[in-house]
Amino acid sequence: MSTQKTAFTKPEWLRKKITLSSLREVEEIIAKGKLHTVCQEAMCPNIGECFSRKQATFLILGKECTRRCTFCSVSKDLPMAPDPEEPGHIAESVEAMGLRHVVITSPTRDDLPDGGAEHFAKTVEAIKSMDSTIVVELLIPDLQEDDAALETIAHCGAEIVGHNLETVPRLYHVRKGAKYERSLRVLQKLAAFNPDIRTKSGIMLGLGEREEEVFSLLQDLLDHQCRLLSIGQYLSPSNAHEAVVEFVPPERFEFFRQKGMEMGFDYIKSSPYTRSSYMADEYLKG
Repeated sequence: MSTQKTAFTKPEWLRKKITLSSLREVEEIIAKGKLHTVCQEAMCPNIGECFSRKQATFLILGKECTRRCTFCSVSKDLPMAPDPEEPGHIAESVEAMGLRHVVITSPTRDDLPDGGAEHFAKTVEAIKSMDSTIVVELLIPDLQEDDAALETIAHCGAEIVGHNLETVPRLYHVRKGAKYERSLRVLQKLAAFNPDIRTKSGIMLGLGEREEEVFSLLQDLLDHQCRLLSIGQYLSPSNAHEAVVEFVPPERFEFFRQKGMEMGFDYIKSSPYTRSSYMADEYLKG
């Protein structure tokens, strides 16, 4: 892919207005439970749209990450100990928001023996014990590919478990501490531990990836039993983060969506503003 725009000039299709004036109710629910959302911590451009629809991706295990990825705006401060009351607070907020499809994620917690797997499981249990018909989707870090932790996640009751590749192998310098092949094995092991769950991944375009590298990544996901995928535009959170190499036009996102579906994916959401959990309820319906 060739660079079409500089990192400092957003094209028309990326000038989304973020309006938070009508979102006070959701913000109050989140604040009441002393919770965090990845929507707020990662400065997601879809925050206005999702909050207005009473949708949010809950960030458990604190808001501090133990890795130093150069594309992400999540805090890199010293992590706090897990809050044992957090799963219950998440469930209460889910009920207050009337959610039917819940997405739960966390920063990477390499400081915890199981990477936070048990805390994920307790959060799912709290939601399901309140209403077993609520669909729960997890977006997990690689948990250092620990089999026991991954098996805990696979059997925790979530319907979808996602783990993002983020980008092609050549650009993995942006994912400090992560390994492309390890992330693929994480997805494969989750599917092997529990064939009933659906595995999902997500990638960003605009970091300098080449077309053939994207196709190779898509095939790698299929080879590791992953059939759900999100593809979105990388947007640099600040000048201190990884720079945008290219603003990819919407038709290219549609091109990769169509090609991916032809290759064998069950569902792909692909557009400049797509993020891992954006319109998450559509994947199973699709």
